[in-house]
Amino acid sequence: MNTIIAGFASIMNPLCLGLIILGTAAGIIFGALPGLTAAMGVALFLPLTFSAEPIQALCLLMGVYIGGISGGLISAILLKIPGTPSSIATTFDGGPMAERGEAGKALSVGVFYSFLGTFLSLGALVFIAPSLAKLTIKFGPFEYFGIGVFSLTMVGSLVSGSVVKGLASCVLGLCLALVGSAPISGALRYTFGFYELDIGFELLPVLVGLFAISEVLQTAAKGIKADNGTVRKYRISPAGVSLREFKEQLVNFFRSALIGIGIGILPGIGGGTSNMIAYAAARNQSKHPEKFGTGIIDGIIASEASNNASVGGALIPLMTLGIPGDTVTAMLLGALMLHGISVGPLLFKSNGVLVYGIFAAVLVATIAMYVIELAGMRLFVKILNVPRYILLPVITILCCVGTYGANNRIFDIATALVFGIIGFLMQKFGFSLSAVILGFILEPIIETNLIRGLMFSEGSFIPFLTSPIAALFLAVAVLSVVFTIHKEWKRGER
Repeated sequence: MNTIIAGFASIMNPLCLGLIILGTAAGIIFGALPGLTAAMGVALFLPLTFSAEPIQALCLLMGVYIGGISGGLISAILLKIPGTPSSIATTFDGGPMAERGEAGKALSVGVFYSFLGTFLSLGALVFIAPSLAKLTIKFGPFEYFGIGVFSLTMVGSLVSGSVVKGLASCVLGLCLALVGSAPISGALRYTFGFYELDIGFELLPVLVGLFAISEVLQTAAKGIKADNGTVRKYRISPAGVSLREFKEQLVNFFRSALIGIGIGILPGIGGGTSNMIAYAAARNQSKHPEKFGTGIIDGIIASEASNNASVGGALIPLMTLGIPGDTVTAMLLGALMLHGISVGPLLFKSNGVLVYGIFAAVLVATIAMYVIELAGMRLFVKILNVPRYILLPVITILCCVGTYGANNRIFDIATALVFGIIGFLMQKFGFSLSAVILGFILEPIIETNLIRGLMFSEGSFIPFLTSPIAALFLAVAVLSVVFTIHKEWKRGER
């Protein structure tokens, strides 16, 4: 208890609190602007912390991390463009709500459940981190392969319409992820002589192209009126939901947050996958799955609770085992090492005050995120009143700047533009963009762990079926596919 009190006391000074607020505000901006991400924000601020004290540096970086993950909901709802990969599923219902004049409610719900999701994951981080980390450290290639395949079967729940087109979209995503160096051998695949493809397609240009550039092209195809925007009515509230709605959404919230925490703990998966899996789970468990994608709060809650809960989840293996859960926590690991802090099982004993200082920084950043987003909501909604002929070119420029800034390559801008055209054509013919992204994200996880598992078992597939955890996930994956086929068959009979 003395260590916890000392940790919280270490950040209760004007400098640390100011750095948290500054970092959170900057993170929200990075998350909200298409093409910029929380990882990019942390990477930009990391060099500024070299001369600072460790706790001061981590206060700033934690603020950027928390703000960046939550900030993606702003553009996801207002522009139907996910600011970060963690906000892809937020566009499914947030966008339609904004289009029918409920932007204020959608933003209020998103911000409130972002706050609750992060707060719940902080509780998991503080109280059950060591136990959870000890469990997940036992996961090997067999278990990760099972989890990857299970996650891939969620594509059926993300597709509204033809399941065949949804599966085709998913296969396209898997194929796109095969381009570049093979994960184990390093052999080049499908590069066709272009050295820029040696590292494959980066996630950021693909995401920006499919969701941002394609949305710009769709709007342009419909025609842009030279007006001054449309004045929309909206209502701002601290929670966005009534007491009755809050009670109705409790199960959805806890299920989504637990999915986010669980996936956040698993290294290499992160919020980009958790928000789509939580959305799929919410749709599967809903009494009215047909309403998903038309603009209901259930989808926003599932996405935002899970992606923000994955923040605490990703910090668990980092703080207890020294294993980063995603790209941002990998950079946080680098920040700790730069300040001479050895991360691992002994961190709680050797630097207990610092550890609980980081926990306190996450708590303060979560509160700051909620207050800043709530206070700026009226300003955010005004984006809808900006004339489209002004807004669309600005979005396109930001997308180009963001994709170039990731690796300083013009090729990435070209990639985003090409995928924008692909996304536009896919939407025109009824194919699913979310299925493409899900396949693209999960393919490296599935392929890498399949190869590692086969190497470990000397070519035998039996261990994939005899490992209890892997077998469980694979069985659930098969049942999920059977259930989806049965549901589509029953729908066809009607």
